This record gives sequence, structure tokens and C-alpha cells, in this order.
Amino acid sequence: MICDLETGICGEVGEDNDMVMIDLNKPQKTIDLYYVTDPICSHCWALEPVLRRFEEQYGHYIKFHTVMGGLLESWNGFADKANGINNPADVAEHWREVGEHSRMPIDGSLWLDNPIQSSYPPSRVFKVIQQRDEKLAQEFLRRAREAVFVFNQNIGDDEVLIDIVNQLGLDGSSIVKEAASSIGKQLLDQDFALARSLGVRGFPTIIMANDENKGVKIVGARPLDYYLKGLQQTISAEEIKPNPLPSLSDLLEKEALLFSKEIEVMYDLSQDEVNSFIQKELSTTQYQLKEALGEYYIEKN
Repeated sequence: MICDLETGICGEVGEDNDMVMIDLNKPQKTIDLYYVTDPICSHCWALEPVLRRFEEQYGHYIKFHTVMGGLLESWNGFADKANGINNPADVAEHWREVGEHSRMPIDGSLWLDNPIQSSYPPSRVFKVIQQRDEKLAQEFLRRAREAVFVFNQNIGDDEVLIDIVNQLGLDGSSIVKEAASSIGKQLLDQDFALARSLGVRGFPTIIMANDENKGVKIVGARPLDYYLKGLQQTISAEEIKPNPLPSLSDLLEKEALLFSKEIEVMYDLSQDEVNSFIQKELSTTQYQLKEALGEYYIEKN
């Protein structure tokens, strides 16, 4: 062992600075969260306000996995007896009820005149984009849902999918072509196998699992408290500490479009408080106020 007179160190002299910052806190525990969903799942659309707030405040505890579950392969032999759905026209009324109850606007009239034949094409596009960029895949899923639920576009059609992907800055034709190939099918089949292994039978389903593969399963669109309780139980923490809420300006910059219900849930506002909150938090140059199906929304300029 050598003691260095210059550094005052007895032992091996490394390349460390005279003073370095260290962190002796225990590593933050994280869990795996599996969100099993489908692009045309109406209750998944209804869940978006709650899920967004949960991610914003508690995402530091979570490794998030979005899994496509395969809601509608085709109408050949499909029936959802629990919801009275035996053909495409039956979906229109079901979607209308979900939209009115959740206040996440849903048109649904495409089921009467231009019905979606399968939810697999947008699911495969999601999977192909996900291999390239997880963030862009999540943005695609959001834009696809806006297109089908609010703006009544058939996201089972290639041209609609190409347009959505192009708006993400990707080559829509190339992505949609790859999604329709054996590659897209293989990727989607992997998600189906994962969903089966998790015991998922309905959407939305959220499963939180810790490093001991123990956790909770929450089926359906539930209030925020359900997910907070599930997180606390899974992570075995005495207290889970939320991140601060983002400013409305930062949230709009990130999301590009926000419905009134999403703002209400994020900031604990009543419906009649939203307009004044928007005016207080944003300048008029940042957004446009619009209306769809009786619900207000803001869109980034």
C-alpha cells in the first residue's frame, strides 16, 4: 500500500476529483405495468384522462408496457352478447352510451355507414412503430383513437392509417405495408400470447407486477384511486410520492389536444371551472378552443 503525499491518499490513487457527489439512497423500486388494450376499445378511450394523470404523477414507479389484445379480428362469427353486440350497427349505440357516461366524446356513426372490419390493422401498425420508437407508438395510438372516436374515421382503412402515420413524421405507406406483412402479424401474435399468459379476457386490463411476480389486476375503466391502491399494494411501500402535476402549458405542448374531461381529471376541476382555468394558464396564441359532440377541447397552435 502506497501513501501519496500530494493527494493524502493511502491506497490506490484513482482519477476521481478531489470532491465528487454520491447518492447513498436506496434505488427507487419500480414495477412492471401491463396495459392490455385495443385501438377501438371505447372504455379504453374513456380511461385516458385517469391513465394520463396516473402516468404523470406516478410514472417514476412504473415500467409501462402497452399490449395489444385483439378486440375484433373480423365480424365472421363475432358476438359480444354481454353488450348486445351481434353486428356493426349494434356498436354505434354502445359507443354513444360510453361517450355520454365518460364525457370523452364518441361519434360512432361510422358503424352504420362505414364499419370497421377489424381492429388488427391499427394494432399491427402500433406494434411496428413501437419497434422503432415507443413514444411515437403511444402518439400513434392516441391519434388513431381521436380519429375513430371523435372524428369518425375508419382506422381499419389503409389510407386513414397512412395519413395518421405521416403526421408523426414517419413514412406512412412503408409502415402500413410492413404492418400488413408477416412481420406485423408476428409482432401482434406476440402481444396476444403475452395477454393470454397474463390471463386477460377483457379491455382495458391493467396488471401491475413487482420483481417477485406478485401484484394486482384491475379490469375495466376505474377511478384514479383504484390504480393508486394497486400501485401501493404492488410496490409494498408505506407511502407513494407523486410527482408534481405538469403545467397546462407543458401538458398541451406534449399532448397537442386535450378534452375538457382530461383537464378536469388532471387538475381536479369541475366542468364549469375549465374555461377560466384555461384562460388563466394559457395565452391565446398557444391554443384554439374547439367543440366536438358537445364537449370542448383545446388544440395546440
